[in-house]
Amino acid sequence: MVLPISIVFLIKVIAVSLKFQNNDDMKTDYIKKILSAPVYDAAVETPIDKAENLSKRLKNRVLIKREDLQPVHSFKIRGAYNKMAQLTPEEKNKGVIAASAGNHAQGVALAAVKLNIKATIVMPVTTPDIKVNSVRERGSTVILHGDTFNEAYLHAVKIMEKQDLTFVHPYDDPDVIAGQGTIGMEILRRYSEIPDVVFVPVGGGGLLAGISVYIKFLNPSVKIYGVEADNSACLKAAMDAGKRVKLDQVGIFADGVAVNQIGEETFRVIRENIDGVITVTTDEICAAIKDIYDDTRAITEPAGALAIAGLKKYVDREQISGKTLLAVNSGSNINFDRLRHISERTELGEKREAIFAVEIPETAGSFRQFCAALQQRNLTEFNYRYSNNQKALVFVGIQLENPHEGRSLIYKDLTEMGYVVNDLSDDEIAKLHIRHMVGGRAPEITNEKLFSFEFPEKPGALMKFLDGLGHDWNISMFHYRNHGAAFGRVLAGLQIEEEEVIKVSEYLTKLGYRYKEITDNKAYSLFLN
Repeated sequence: MVLPISIVFLIKVIAVSLKFQNNDDMKTDYIKKILSAPVYDAAVETPIDKAENLSKRLKNRVLIKREDLQPVHSFKIRGAYNKMAQLTPEEKNKGVIAASAGNHAQGVALAAVKLNIKATIVMPVTTPDIKVNSVRERGSTVILHGDTFNEAYLHAVKIMEKQDLTFVHPYDDPDVIAGQGTIGMEILRRYSEIPDVVFVPVGGGGLLAGISVYIKFLNPSVKIYGVEADNSACLKAAMDAGKRVKLDQVGIFADGVAVNQIGEETFRVIRENIDGVITVTTDEICAAIKDIYDDTRAITEPAGALAIAGLKKYVDREQISGKTLLAVNSGSNINFDRLRHISERTELGEKREAIFAVEIPETAGSFRQFCAALQQRNLTEFNYRYSNNQKALVFVGIQLENPHEGRSLIYKDLTEMGYVVNDLSDDEIAKLHIRHMVGGRAPEITNEKLFSFEFPEKPGALMKFLDGLGHDWNISMFHYRNHGAAFGRVLAGLQIEEEEVIKVSEYLTKLGYRYKEITDNKAYSLFLN
């Protein structure tokens, strides 16, 4: 059953389709697919809520499309169901297979129940139990394989070929794209608040392709922006190059959009229908999660908050006011234990906290004098350990009143008072690791080189690393925190003689974990080296 469409709205769609059908077959084909997509047999039409707090703060009317309220807490049910509903009776009888690290898997599983189709879903070993169990509870067969989505995907393709199953792609399929495009239909159906600008999260591009082709066809005046995490910006790279490119590596904080190459079909559609791409940082995503919570009391996943983060960045960049801006909250499948990490980064993302390394005299009263120099500003963090009787180096977090000028003003004030100051607010190693390790100097350690690693969160991963490394090189420092993601972040110091540097590099490359040498990191040199 397709959700009823108002007569006026349907007449408008038909009129526009007739006007353009001779010169834009791709768009008209997608309009037909979207209008006939039977997604509402499994999905629901989600509300569009006004974000009261954000609207006041940004001086624009901010709307949130609540795809987190779908039965699987993600928009993915739309595309998965539309694809599977189009299958022939023979294809349905044989069954389907998919690869996913979470949201798409749950969409396929629910669609399989609705359509009485046998589904097999290959998921990375690193997939959190909450998502694996959710898929199994809906009756789908789960195969855990590989540490990454790409490894799971390749394994699923092999099974598909061997068992003659139909592959349900998470984004690069016209029927999947059309299913996601029904969101665009719902957005334009609300005549009283047609947005001036729409912001959509981007991973492989299925959501953006579907929404953009529909909205631009019916109302070209609406601007549409894709929003990506800056460490997995495969669409921006493709737009800049004029062709699809494959990223060497992607960040996994926003795991729902951690894709290293935009889809082939999605890119074909997207490049003709969007006005630009905005990239956002991890801290900006965390701040957006808090913004959505403050207005809706819903806790979104990092990928789901991308659009709000991009919307805020757009408002700041364009200095606009009085406009209607809509962001798609794509989902809320988040592990509870990730919230600890998110809350730590929120104030930085909102630019309401700055982190500094400051030298103060190692004398009685110097701490009080330093606090007085901050002129009633609130301290959010203060880490210190005695080093010598001449000077003390402190790691300090300071609350900002003015997000735009606060950091530079504090830096200027402190340096003019004679303090030696280093701004670490943009230093990822300082925020992830060093702030938890202040005071851990070891002067007798020599030839120490610092590395950052990403370990898959699964049993045995750490021992695999240590088994080879610990026998040949001394581990002089190690810091790890579980952030509830598929990969854990590790900071490790190794004592390496110069003649062994190449050997260590060869070993780490062979090990297969993502790593980077960061011995020249400023926060490390100030507090630990």
